[in-house]
Amino acid sequence: MINPKIADHHLARQACIYIRQSTMGQVRFNQESTERQYNLADQARSLGWTPEQIRILDRDLGHSGEQATNRDDFKTLVSDVAMGQVGAIFSLEASRLARSNKDWHRLLELCAVTRTLVFDGDGATIRRTSTTALCLA
Repeated sequence: MINPKIADHHLARQACIYIRQSTMGQVRFNQESTERQYNLADQARSLGWTPEQIRILDRDLGHSGEQATNRDDFKTLVSDVAMGQVGAIFSLEASRLARSNKDWHRLLELCAVTRTLVFDGDGATIRRTSTTALCLA
């Protein structure tokens, strides 16, 4: 199912599937959540990204989202978004991306500048400016 709001410029760049759980206990005992996060790659494929364009970022499993300092894949994601290499970010819940307002707002601002979509369980968010967002179902 192709979403009409996904433009060619989104599909020309990679789709990043960001996977995170806060503790190793959550990773060990909540395997259904981990599996659901990995399955976001299927959603990206159904929306038009090819398997070669889909990048799984899962090195932050077991790391809290409170700060970016110990989350290598979050830092990679922010860098790749800033360089215009990411067309969409997929995360089971937006809160998995960052618990810190500073890190969250920094990522969203970069998404606005680079026209990167953010998909979570509620759909896609396109940041238009620093103060408004258009939400798509």
